[in-house]
Amino acid sequence: MSPTVIRFLLVGVVNTAVGWFLMFFFYHAAGWSYWASTFIGNSVGAVVSYLLNRRFTFKSDTPLLAGFVRFILVVLVCYVISYHLGERLTNWAFSRVDAVSGHAADIAILLGSVLYTITNYFGQKLVVFAAAPANPARFFGRITESRESETRRGK
Repeated sequence: MSPTVIRFLLVGVVNTAVGWFLMFFFYHAAGWSYWASTFIGNSVGAVVSYLLNRRFTFKSDTPLLAGFVRFILVVLVCYVISYHLGERLTNWAFSRVDAVSGHAADIAILLGSVLYTITNYFGQKLVVFAAAPANPARFFGRITESRESETRRGK
């Protein structure tokens, strides 16, 4: 396993603990809905994640605000996909099992968290903290210069 994945997982333990605590607290103690509880828990966990992953995991020089905007977009997409899929899969898998029907939301939260971790790692690595993409103007400028050189040489 790469050092980046290990650091990501360590950060994930911290932000997951924060997020799960809030999710289960708001769902069970405060009586909030599944969606409100998972959204608030994930939002707070996401801020913790961004700050730790930016410096510790990916050692990124991505500007704070620009990276945070990409981060929020990635987190929202991963959240909706992962927790929707977690809820749907749980309801499908346990709809006829009475022993777990009372815990379906808890199972969905856990499954959604696993799916979220996987999708979020790739989103952060490939979108949020990716090395700066090459400047397209420089790339196309080189092609143009090369073609002009070939034309001058008679090719």
